[in-house]
Amino acid sequence: MKELVFIGLGLNDENGITLKGLNEIKTSTEVYMETYTSRMPDFNLQHLETLCGKKIQFITRQALEEENGKQLLQAAENGKVAFLVPGDPFIATTHVTLRIDAEKMGIHTRIIHGISIMSAIVSLSGLHNYKFGKTVTIPFPETPAETPYNVIAQNKKLGLHTLCLLDLREPENRYLTINQAFKTLQAVEEQKQEKIVTQDTVAIGVARAGSDCPLLKAGFIKDLSSFDFGTPPYSLIFPGDLHFMEVDALIAFANAPVEFKGLFR
Repeated sequence: MKELVFIGLGLNDENGITLKGLNEIKTSTEVYMETYTSRMPDFNLQHLETLCGKKIQFITRQALEEENGKQLLQAAENGKVAFLVPGDPFIATTHVTLRIDAEKMGIHTRIIHGISIMSAIVSLSGLHNYKFGKTVTIPFPETPAETPYNVIAQNKKLGLHTLCLLDLREPENRYLTINQAFKTLQAVEEQKQEKIVTQDTVAIGVARAGSDCPLLKAGFIKDLSSFDFGTPPYSLIFPGDLHFMEVDALIAFANAPVEFKGLFR
């Protein structure tokens, strides 16, 4: 059978894969994995290969984007290919084109879901899932963009929370920090002067979601800018209108200051 199975690995290490995902790998002809859309800090390739009894081949961003996934598609023409993706395979839209191309070629596709940053953020923070608006990625300073600032502004006007994913360059082992993200947004603030991201803006920094030692810290940007979040990966949340239960959760789970008591509506 011509088949391409997208399998989510979860967020931190190889133990985050579901049993269903593991069984799919075991019955695959070839297994590929990408590591550029997200970092899995404690991932152990040898352990996963031992668990599934398969050799796992890494595939680059260039092979997937510039070469249109030709290597994967050719392999799937001759059997069942498992494609391992950090998190949940399509939370990032990076691989949608690959799936479309596969279906056009008559290659059957399936998805085995994994733990995503979206669900992990909600669970860790205690914020209400239905109150999150559009998600956005904050790029490195050398590729400035107003989009993240604008998305936060739009969500705030609707009273919605904003999840900001922070850029990474896996081949360079480079990860945008929370402090750098603040500086990027504040540079836009200086130009637009809309008071969306100021020193007194409330935010929640998240590090290592999905691991055994995640860290959440809620506070005002003036305090969070100097806070040590430890090792990556990182995310940021800009809350919209907060319910009193969300405030209680941030105080309990994210060490928010007592001043948060006056923030709920």
